[in-house]
Formats: sequence, C-alpha cells, structure tokens
Amino acid sequence: MTPLKDLKAFAPAPSPKSGEWFGHPKGLYVLFFTEMWERFSYYGMRALLILYMTKVLIFQADHGAVVFGYAPIRAGIQAFVHMMGMRGEISVDTLASQIYGLYTAFVYLTPFFGGILADRVFGQRKSVYIGGVLMAIGHFLMALRSMFFPALLFLILGNGCFKPNISTQVGLLYPEGDHRRDSAFTIFYMGINLGAFFSPLVCGTLGQTVGWDWGFGAAGVGMVAGLLIYHFGKRLLPPDQMMARQSADAPVEKVQTTSEEWKSIGALVFLCVINIVFWAVYEQQGNTLQLWADQNTRWTFFGLTLPSTWYQAFNPLFIFAFAPVMDMFWGWQSKRGKEPSSVTKMGIGCVLLGLSMVIMIAASRLVAPDQKGSLLWLVSTTWLLTMGELYLSPIGLSLVTKMSPPRMVSMMMGMWFLSSFFGNYLAGFIGGYYNVMTKEAFFTLLTALGIGSGLIFFAVNRPLSRGLGQEY
Repeated sequence: MTPLKDLKAFAPAPSPKSGEWFGHPKGLYVLFFTEMWERFSYYGMRALLILYMTKVLIFQADHGAVVFGYAPIRAGIQAFVHMMGMRGEISVDTLASQIYGLYTAFVYLTPFFGGILADRVFGQRKSVYIGGVLMAIGHFLMALRSMFFPALLFLILGNGCFKPNISTQVGLLYPEGDHRRDSAFTIFYMGINLGAFFSPLVCGTLGQTVGWDWGFGAAGVGMVAGLLIYHFGKRLLPPDQMMARQSADAPVEKVQTTSEEWKSIGALVFLCVINIVFWAVYEQQGNTLQLWADQNTRWTFFGLTLPSTWYQAFNPLFIFAFAPVMDMFWGWQSKRGKEPSSVTKMGIGCVLLGLSMVIMIAASRLVAPDQKGSLLWLVSTTWLLTMGELYLSPIGLSLVTKMSPPRMVSMMMGMWFLSSFFGNYLAGFIGGYYNVMTKEAFFTLLTALGIGSGLIFFAVNRPLSRGLGQEY
C-alpha cells in the first residue's frame, strides 16, 4: 500500500509507446491543439462582447427586448456604482464594462472549485469533458439575444472545469525535475495564443460584418473542435492524479502538509495576490482598449475598412513572434548563470505592462476625443504589453505545477486563476471610469498600477524565492 503523499513517485511520464515530437511528449501537442480551439472560442466571443453590449444588447434591452436576467443585473450594478461614489444614471459604456468585468472575473473564479472537484471527485480528464460540453452550449446560446446571461453562466461553469485541468495535464506529462517543463508551458502558451490570434479574424469579422449570432456560433464550433481533438488524442495523455492513486492502490488517508509545502503554498498565494493588479491592467485589452480601437483608431487602408475587433489579434501575434525569442534569451542567460528568478521575471513583466500604458498617455494627448488616430499607438502599446505578459503568465503557470504539492496541484492551479478573478473584476470596475476621467488620467492610473505591482515583486523577491526553493 502506497501512502498518498508518495504519489509524486509515479508522477506520470510519457510512455515509451507514445514517443516524442520535437523533444516533447506527443501528448503536449494534443493539449496544445485542444487549448488552441478552446481559446479560439473564448477570445472570439470576448472580441465581440463589449461591442455587442454597447451597440446592440443594452439598447434593445432598455427598449423592451426580452433579455432574461437583465433588469436585476442592471439594478444591482447601478446600486453598486452609486455606493462607490459614481452618481447619476449609469451610462451604456459603464454598464457594459461592469458586465464585462463580472463575466471575465467569474470565468477565473470557478477554476478554483473545478480544480478541487478534479482532485477529489472527477479527475482531470472527466473534468475537461464536462467543461468543454458546458462551454459549447454557452457559446451556441450566445446566438440568442434573450439567452445572453444564461449563456454567460454556462461559459463560466464550463471554464471552471476545463481551464485548470487542461493546464495541469501539461505538467503531468513530465517527471519531477524534468528541465523541459518550462519550455513545455511556453509551447502550450503559444497554442493558447494561436487560437486567440485567429478568433477575432474569424469570429470578430463574422460578428461585425455578417451578424452577431454568426460570430458567437463560430466560437461554439471552435469549442466542439477542441473537444474532438482531446477525445481522439486521449491515449497520448498521462493518467490524472486520481487514476495514479487508484493504480497504486493508495489508501485514502489524510496527509499532513509539511512545513516546506506550507512555505511553497504561502509563496504561491502571495504571488497570486500581487498578480491581481497585473490582470486588472492587462485585461483592458478586451475592454477600454477595444473601445479606443473602435472609437479612436483609423481602420481604413487602401480604401478597405477592417473590423476593429482585429485589434484583438495583435497580442497573440506578438506572442508567436517573441515567445521563442524569449525562451532562447532565458536559455542564454541560464548558461551564464544570469537568468532572473521566477519572481524577478514576474516583476519585470508588471513594469513592462505599466510602461506600455505610457504610450497610451501620449496617444490621449495627441488624438482629440472626436478624432481617429494612427493604429501604431495600439500596435506599440500591445507589443510592450505582450513582452510583460511573457515575463509573467507562462512563468507563473509553470511555477504552480512545479511547486504545488502533487495531491493538490489542480486546486493550486485554480488558485492561480483565482487571482485573475479579482483582476478581471477590477479591470471592469476601473474600466467604468474610462468615460468619467480624462483619457490621460485614466491611462496614467493604469501606468501607476502596473509599475507599482512590479516594484512589490522586486521588494519581496528574496523571501518569496526562498519560500519557493529557488535561487534569487
């Protein structure tokens, strides 16, 4: 009989028969394409969300169209913003920003509970299936205006089951100490952004030029494609933790968490708290920066007007271009003993994010409110923002799988996404001031938040790195 605390001894590694592609288990590429299509569906829907609400949904709902749940949600948001000091009737942009923030926040709250369910009840594989089916239903319901809020609920619940468990399986492909794990998460992260790149080009174009329901429906098709890839590639995936426990005939017993594990857990939780500010600024891409792209940016080239939702493709495009470069750069630093610790990298990411908003401060000064400016403002902002993301997000994902106790790895992955819950809601709340403050003041606030969170990372680098068992 093998005690539960020793499950790490059989952390699943790729079986010999599965083989490798390009130095990694084949299962990594199954997860790559599964996540690619899931992110296609998520970002395709997100590219349309704020525009759909500001241009269609709220106007029609305010004039009597049936949208289930709209009246109590509007009244609740109105009461909340009054409590926070924002007087008068809530504007369409502020209401849409609040709904956007609530949706994207809850998308990242439910993975915490989905991780617990996977660790204790369903296992990672079954959780992915449950989540994928729920999200597919949600995307197709988005095509029906009256079902807008029930659709969001399906998407929130489905993402909770899907998100932490697909990421956890990437880590489970590699035995403890395998140096390829960081590289695997960078590859996996590129899959996320491959889907994110094509989704606004497909879903955004269909939604803005053919019909909103076409764009949302295309997102649903993407989710189904991801589920099919996962199902037919499942033999290449590692057994999840529940399957490993059963195969080892391990008794279900309460295991005492060691002091070292508590240090790692505490350090990871603190990192998640600081990450909240990063995501609050970063998620303006789908909110206020998308409004800037639609209202203050020229999209006509050689007589052809492109949909403003194509802005959402900039960030993943830069990730394709620079993720391999950063991977090689960190490898070069590592060989010379100069690679920054994970905590330092995350601090650099926050500072770069804050600096990206300095460009938007300049844009807000030079582009009049009733005019449309150059696309280069958004291009340069998004490039710098993306460099900050590469320093923080894939590093954090890898860190969670390496430093979490194996019996609670899905729950800790959910904890990582929990920071995005608070960050995304904060993004929506801050976005509500986009048309209340001057644009210059608004982007100055974002700059201060990004750089300030980076300085906190630098200040706590030594104790956090020690808690994580890393060099600093």
